[in-house]
Amino acid sequence: MAGIQADIHQGHTALGDVAARTLSNATKTVPMMGTITPRWLTHLLHWVPVEAGIYRLNKVKDPEQVEVDCSAKDERELPATFVDYEEWGREYVLSAVNTVLDVHTRVSDLYSSPHNQIREQLRLTIETIKERQESELINNKEYGLLNNVAKSMKVKTRTGAPTPDDLDELIARVWKEPAFFLAHPHAIAAFGRECTFRGVPPPTVTMSGSQFLTWRGIPLIPCDKLRITGGKTNILLARTGESRQGVVGLYQPGLPGEQGMGLSVRFMGINHKAIASYLVSLYCSLAVLTDDALGVLENVEVGRYHEYK
Repeated sequence: MAGIQADIHQGHTALGDVAARTLSNATKTVPMMGTITPRWLTHLLHWVPVEAGIYRLNKVKDPEQVEVDCSAKDERELPATFVDYEEWGREYVLSAVNTVLDVHTRVSDLYSSPHNQIREQLRLTIETIKERQESELINNKEYGLLNNVAKSMKVKTRTGAPTPDDLDELIARVWKEPAFFLAHPHAIAAFGRECTFRGVPPPTVTMSGSQFLTWRGIPLIPCDKLRITGGKTNILLARTGESRQGVVGLYQPGLPGEQGMGLSVRFMGINHKAIASYLVSLYCSLAVLTDDALGVLENVEVGRYHEYK
């Protein structure tokens, strides 16, 4: 018997890791989700609250017809003028990004330590809704940035890859206080390669604790919502703010269950299967106040590389 016991414990001089872990507590993170991005566009936009979900953009009709004169020493008659308005401005109606989150009450009751299940489910759902919001701000067929660039504000690349000359041409279009370029990270990398190839590496700037490449002092903001199709994408340049007659974001304030700007979470009740439901809604839109507030560089190739000797 003693020989059998010796065989069992032969080679074991201390408690093993697997057995020891039965008495230990693992430090658990909140759930991570790889689709979450910084969403710089929504942070950099100026947001305007609207009433009843409608924003009307009023413009002046024929501004070139407004006459003024520089006073002279003679007694010539001064010009008579007035500023006419367009009779009906464009109206932007807020769109909604919605979903219903379902959580079984048994799960939230039993498994909410150390992290509250309902809170984490709502957090990740809200993150996903905000990602969709940023995509809509860029790609929505009605109010998205790419679909609201005036024809005169569209620039095509000269050689395919985004060069300093191309971005200079875009700045020449949006020359009144441009705020930032918006581009896919691969487009920014392609621009960096073209600058390096020409011996003019772009400087960087620190904003909100992050580093950004710049060109002519204007930051290039990365955003993966500018899609790459067939190896090509677009680069936007925008002026922001209502006072600058730029691009503004629109949201509805004072929502029931408000959790943020234009965002609400409302409890919908518990059904007979013990499922608790929460309605998560985000109301937003976007307006380009004047044509020269937004420009785009089109047909940007992101796959060109150079050989350095």
